This record gives sequence, structure tokens and C-alpha cells, in this order.
Amino acid sequence: MIAVGVALGALIGVLLGLLGGGGSILAVPALVYGLDLGVEQAIPISLIVVAAASAVGVLPKIRARQVRWRMAGIFSAAGIPATLAGSAISRHLPESALLIGFAAVMVVAGIRMLTDQSSTGTACEIREGEVNWRRCAPRSIGAGLVVGLLTGLFGVGGGFLIIPALVVVLGVEMSTAIGTSLLIIIANSVAGIFSHLQSISVDWQVTGLFVAAAMVTSLIAGYVGTKTDTERLQRWFAYLVFVVAGYVLIDTIFLR
Repeated sequence: MIAVGVALGALIGVLLGLLGGGGSILAVPALVYGLDLGVEQAIPISLIVVAAASAVGVLPKIRARQVRWRMAGIFSAAGIPATLAGSAISRHLPESALLIGFAAVMVVAGIRMLTDQSSTGTACEIREGEVNWRRCAPRSIGAGLVVGLLTGLFGVGGGFLIIPALVVVLGVEMSTAIGTSLLIIIANSVAGIFSHLQSISVDWQVTGLFVAAAMVTSLIAGYVGTKTDTERLQRWFAYLVFVVAGYVLIDTIFLR
């Protein structure tokens, strides 16, 4: 159990550090199927892991000045209340509904990862560091609400939605979008943690090992990711997400 927890935590950390999002989509399945936890317990543990790994993974991005603090603040201001609402809804849903919904989110995440993100949006009209907040803020708030709701419901960081929103809709460069995404993930995840912990007990030994492994590998991968083209890795990871989503659906509908 300990070795499995460390290995799975390390994998999630690597993916978060390299991709700035998406890695967290595997945290709940890893905890449910790898460590045999119930989904109600897996969600808050997943949020703890995602928050901790993102906190260290963002450090290289901050150092490289690849973050937009104000934009992250707008996303988070909208996302935190939505995260709390999602957490409240999650506590009243049966485990099967949560797993099926989570599998659907994984499919959306995989599709997003395969979508061409080379084009850059113009909503924010970023020129020489200046942002048109009159156009940018409303779109940021809408995206923040959606991401926050998913974070509370399923324990995901939401980077697979944040990054396309930042790049394709708002016009942020990919390298900066990854760092900004990690900041938003931290804020939403912390809100979700406190909301879920009020009604569920957490195995702190398992959580501690999972978090420690994720933090170490996320920090290392974050430094590597600042100089690495992760496009091919993201494409293969999307295929893995589809496979895991299929397994979750089959197990939930036919085997439980």
C-alpha cells in the first residue's frame, strides 16, 4: 500500500509539473482503484495532493515570470464560491453518479488535450504586458465558475479547462498559461479541501505519502517543463485518460 501510494503520487506530480494541469484528472482514479478508497474519501485527498503539487510546481514558473497574477486572481475569485457549491452538491450524490460524472469529465479533458491550441485568442488583447480587462474580465469570470464547480464536484484541478481558456479564448501564451493555471488550481483546491473535510475523515498516512511524492516530482518536472516541449507528452496522456475513463465507466456500470 505504501509503495503504491508513493508511486502514484509521484506520477501525478510529474504530470502536474510538466503539463500545468491534466495530471490531477488521474488522482481520484488512482486513489479509488490503486489504493482502494471510496470516492468520497478520494476527492478531498485528491484536492490536497493537487494543491500541494501545484504549489511547488508553480515555483519555477514564478521564477521565470511565467504567471499573470491578476488574471489568476479573477479566475480564483469566481472559482472559489463555485468550488464550495460543487463540494456541497458532491456530498449529496451517490458514488456511482460521481464516478460516471468523473468519467465524462475525463473524456472532455482528453478531447481538450488533443485539440490544437496553437492559435491564440484576442479577448484580452495582450500587448507589451497590457491587458484589456474590460473584455477579459467577464470571460475570465465565466471560465472560473465552470472550473470551480468541477473542482468541488470531482476533486480535479481543472487545468485541462483553464489552459485552453487562457490560450484559445483569452490570448495568453502557453508558457504563461501553465504557470497561471497552477495558481488558479491552488486557490480552488484549497477551498475544496476545507469544504470536504467538514464531513469526511482522511487517512493522513496515505495522504502524506501521496502528497510528499507528488510535491517532489512536481518540483523537478516543473523545472524540466520550462525548457521542454510537452506537446507529444500531452497527446499520449490524453489517450491514457480515455483508457482510464473507459475502465471507470465499465467498472461502475457493469461490475459494481
